[in-house]
Amino acid sequence: MERKEPHATREEFNRRVTPYRDIPLIELKPGVNSHIVSAEKITVSFVEGEPNAIVPIHHHESEQVSIVTDGACDFITGGKLYHLEEGDTIILPSNAEHAAYFLDKGCRLTEVFSPPRQDFVTKLEAVKQGLKK
Repeated sequence: MERKEPHATREEFNRRVTPYRDIPLIELKPGVNSHIVSAEKITVSFVEGEPNAIVPIHHHESEQVSIVTDGACDFITGGKLYHLEEGDTIILPSNAEHAAYFLDKGCRLTEVFSPPRQDFVTKLEAVKQGLKK
């Protein structure tokens, strides 16, 4: 395939592209950490859950799509347990109460939120401010 578009300059590239692993890891709950990326209308969280970590029951305004990228975990929503393994996706509507149990081998998830999770954005900004000091 022939490409006609010019390559982005290094400055343009650096403005738009960040390897997510270069973003500081932020503790969400004990044993649950995340690289967080947020834009005007969406937040993405690259979650690393340690074996047997727990995210207690909670809810938020944002809709949530969670994709298991490695390992397995159990999501609880609507009073039901959903066992998820690599490649599985769960969709949670706005304000749905939910929790998660990371199983004995841990789990990695990519989670997408819309509108942005303001609590995550606040944590990200605090970490960025700490790095500037």
